[in-house]
Amino acid sequence: MKTPPQYCTSVCLAALAAGSLAFPANAQDAVPPTAQDTVPQMEMPVDGEGNAIVVTGERLRGQLDVEQAPVLELNAEDIEAIGATSIAELIEAIGPQTSSSRGRGDGRPVFLVNGIRIGSFRELRSYPPEAIEKVEVMPEEVAQKFGFPPDRRVVNIILKENYSSREIELEYEQPWDGGYSRNEQEFTLLTINDGARFNVNLEASDSSLLTEAERGVIQADDAALPAGVDLGQFRSLVSDSREYEGTVNWAKALGENGTSLSLNASAGYSETLSLSGVQDLVTLDPLERRTEVQTYSSSASLSRPIDGWQFTATADAVLQDTQTEIERAGSNLTDFADSETVTLDSKASMRGTLADLPAGELSATFNADLDWKRIASEDTRTSGDARFTRRRLGGAASIVVPIAEDGAAWGGIGDLSANFSAGIEDLSDFGTLYDWSAGLTWKPTESLTLSATHIVNEEAPSLTQLGAPRLETFNVPTFDFVNGETVLATIISGGNPDLLAETQRDWKFSANWELPFWENTRFSAEYVRNRSSDVTSSLPAVTAAIEAAFPDRITRDASGQLVSIDRRPITYDRTRSERLVFSLTTRGSFGEARPESEGEAQRGPRGGGGRSAEGRRGDTGGPGGEGRRGPPSPEQREAFMQFRERVCAEDGMAVLERLAQAVANGEDLSAQFPGFDPERAARMIERFRKDDGSIDQERLAQFRERICSMDPAAMRGQGGQNRQAAGQGGGRRGGGGPGFGRRGDDGRGRYFVNLTHTVELANTILIAPGIPELDLLDGDASGSTGQARHSARLEAGMFRNGWGVRLSGNYTGKARIDGSDALGNGDLFFGDLATFDLRVFADLGQVLEREEGFLKNFRVSLRADNVFDARRRVTDQNGEVPLGYQPFLIDPVGRYIGVDLRKLF
Repeated sequence: MKTPPQYCTSVCLAALAAGSLAFPANAQDAVPPTAQDTVPQMEMPVDGEGNAIVVTGERLRGQLDVEQAPVLELNAEDIEAIGATSIAELIEAIGPQTSSSRGRGDGRPVFLVNGIRIGSFRELRSYPPEAIEKVEVMPEEVAQKFGFPPDRRVVNIILKENYSSREIELEYEQPWDGGYSRNEQEFTLLTINDGARFNVNLEASDSSLLTEAERGVIQADDAALPAGVDLGQFRSLVSDSREYEGTVNWAKALGENGTSLSLNASAGYSETLSLSGVQDLVTLDPLERRTEVQTYSSSASLSRPIDGWQFTATADAVLQDTQTEIERAGSNLTDFADSETVTLDSKASMRGTLADLPAGELSATFNADLDWKRIASEDTRTSGDARFTRRRLGGAASIVVPIAEDGAAWGGIGDLSANFSAGIEDLSDFGTLYDWSAGLTWKPTESLTLSATHIVNEEAPSLTQLGAPRLETFNVPTFDFVNGETVLATIISGGNPDLLAETQRDWKFSANWELPFWENTRFSAEYVRNRSSDVTSSLPAVTAAIEAAFPDRITRDASGQLVSIDRRPITYDRTRSERLVFSLTTRGSFGEARPESEGEAQRGPRGGGGRSAEGRRGDTGGPGGEGRRGPPSPEQREAFMQFRERVCAEDGMAVLERLAQAVANGEDLSAQFPGFDPERAARMIERFRKDDGSIDQERLAQFRERICSMDPAAMRGQGGQNRQAAGQGGGRRGGGGPGFGRRGDDGRGRYFVNLTHTVELANTILIAPGIPELDLLDGDASGSTGQARHSARLEAGMFRNGWGVRLSGNYTGKARIDGSDALGNGDLFFGDLATFDLRVFADLGQVLEREEGFLKNFRVSLRADNVFDARRRVTDQNGEVPLGYQPFLIDPVGRYIGVDLRKLF
């Protein structure tokens, strides 16, 4: 069927109108958009019946296009409801979703900015969260696409294209019971402008000393002290510390071919003072330990497209110098320890498409790594200096093979893909190690994603585990499971050069379901099975069985009292663990919209054609605003495609110029375009005007570039349910200056709930053949605390009209450690623990409706950690609390309160 002419011409006006709405109203506050924009939504009446063409962009620029469904998605309104003051605090708040359930690696996620890997999290950790357009958290399998093993999740932070702010933040905190306090001052400057970013962050903090005497801790042995002297006043629970840090970040888009460069430099200094007893019983001078740490860091990343592939290179260098003074007991001598660590991590990767298969693209990632680390230390307590160096050279490849695609090859079963990876690394001090993985991802429906992954990896012990110098720490409160008592023992730490390479074999099965009956809600379930052999670990808790297996590691005096423990690492024969992880995330809006803001609610925040806060479009209908707008008809779709083809032709720019100029001149186009609204069109064209009143050709050209760069396959009508579930902001444009509130706020509030529950199904250790296997869920232990079977974490919050509240909850279940005999002597029982942290914040400019003056963009936050002052209770077989497990030794802080003052300029 031939498309009616008025469709094609009207669509041209509609697209021009939508493009103009994407620009900030005040050209002096923001610059024209670039390729990071949301693909615009376009609408305009085309006939007397009020029909409209609507083209909805599938995703933001920089949003990831991968086979796996996200673990969590947050848009700007969701982030505002969390009430974080920096990206670092935001990541901490969503920690359960960003942490890997595999239990491998260091747990830190891979960070991307606008879909590109960065050299270090330092590059953006101090950014204000107001600069973020969207956050995506992806499962571990996605890490392979960016050159990392599948043992960490991926966090993609999509920044607003235009943003500028200066921030001053002041914090004061202390325990409810007093004893010490902490204060922090921070200044942050951030500018995001036309593909460039510049950030400066200066930070200083100070924390005072807290002693055991100030918490009434009962001492294990103070009989030798003079009457009235409490040994607790010479032992610290919280160190006296000061920290200073400065960071500079710079990023720039180079040229028009998509190349970008980012650089980071930071310097930090900290000093701490802790107390560990008395030097002698005459002077009663405290044993002091003073530590100074100087850290210098720098990172860089370069990304550019090369023949359809994306090349990314990152480098991160850290120099840390630690100087420690340790006073000796019973003398006036002082030991000195100096350690210098130099680390360089670099990675280069190529990511792209190898071939087009019937079910989609055969994509691949190839990466090469070169890491170097040196540790040099001097210590007067050891016989000589120590120096360790490791060079790591590695390479890996991963591919994703599409097997079936919904609506295409084998589409009857949904989307199905397989992923494979293999890697090799050579360590200068350890030899060659290998790893490989294979997995399947299946989407039987649009809302359900199932995956299975098998990972095999060889892991070398760290440099410090292999070669750290022997170090003795005196007077450490230690529970002796054999005698059932707490003593002050000497703990020996250091390295073990005889450690072996660990072999890991893991399975992970997961289901991610976007609930069809609960809007913007995801439920996920994961089963993880870990199997490891030749595992490096410290000596486990000293029970009778462990002492019998390692008699040379335990020293007792003639009376049988524990004197020292050598906790230098050993090699376990094997470990096994299994767990289930359940996660529920939901977010949305609540309350009634303000009548005076209904128009803004329909258009969406900060721009045209967007969504309301709940992710739905309003009822706009025709010129009179009546009727529900439905998805575009096939004729309208065809009209837009014809318009796009016309605009993207060689003379397409001239077509746009003539149309814009006709509207700007006030020409009556109703004869050519039925349903034409001259007033509305004139208002839209105003967005393209320069200060002198003429049409800004550069903006018009950039609008044309956006239209021509849109993926035709990604264009569809208003999809309703799918877009609501994705939480897309549609046409909302990030830009402008600082501010907690957002234009287009319809008065409704935002809420979010993230709940994670972990169930440990099995956790066993076989230290060596011939020794009974340790079951950590049934009374055995690898440390000083038992292994709980259940744990959970909750993050929930809401924000409305300038007021916000966030609740964080943590739960750890019961556990026990069996003692030395069948009668229960030396048994320890760990009670369950639930703690709740509360944040209440108010944006005074919104609350008091101040658009000018100091209160504008001024936030006051009150915090109360561990609101109910809960502490884990540990008892022995008689129901008594051992000295080494006194509540204030486990948690000296308890309920913790603070105030945070934050001003954006």
